[in-house]
Amino acid sequence: MFKLILASKSKVRKEILDKNNIPAEVQPSSVDEDPIKQSLLNENASPEIISKNLAELKASKVSQKNFDVLVLGADSVIDLNGELISKPQNREEALVILKKLNGKKHNLVSSVCISKNGSMIWNHTDKATLTMKKFSDKELEEYLSKISDESLYAYNVYQIEGEGKNLFLKIDGDKNTIMGLPIEKIQEYLNNLI
Repeated sequence: MFKLILASKSKVRKEILDKNNIPAEVQPSSVDEDPIKQSLLNENASPEIISKNLAELKASKVSQKNFDVLVLGADSVIDLNGELISKPQNREEALVILKKLNGKKHNLVSSVCISKNGSMIWNHTDKATLTMKKFSDKELEEYLSKISDESLYAYNVYQIEGEGKNLFLKIDGDKNTIMGLPIEKIQEYLNNLI
């Protein structure tokens, strides 16, 4: 049996692993994402490439400290017509993001990477397309007021499994991908190791 470490402090990602009977220890990577994102944006990297690079960096960083153990890194970004939208740092930013997405279609890109001994051995990127309904600013403010700080920063600006599903006209894609962990592909890979 393999040992797995989740290189993320995301409670949601840990919950998805638990629900799918994949035991994992949590060791957040503490990677400073902003300068890396900025550097990749300066090189005109796509949201998929940025997401993949960050997932790999997180997994590899934790993997270097844990010999012969599988380390799972993950990263999710919102792609609004090529513009990269990251998690909000505060409620004001969350409102700005919701206003940007208001009435529009966007992609949520989730990448996962498994590293061993400091090197990537597997990765996968999945995308979901979400079309947000049109809301007034007041309705968006009311929506945000119903969400706790912890939920807001853990799940990005929308909780697809809770209040957030009411924001959308249409959702094409896997719910787990939207929540940050395309679990089916991870399970497939891990099952092949057994």
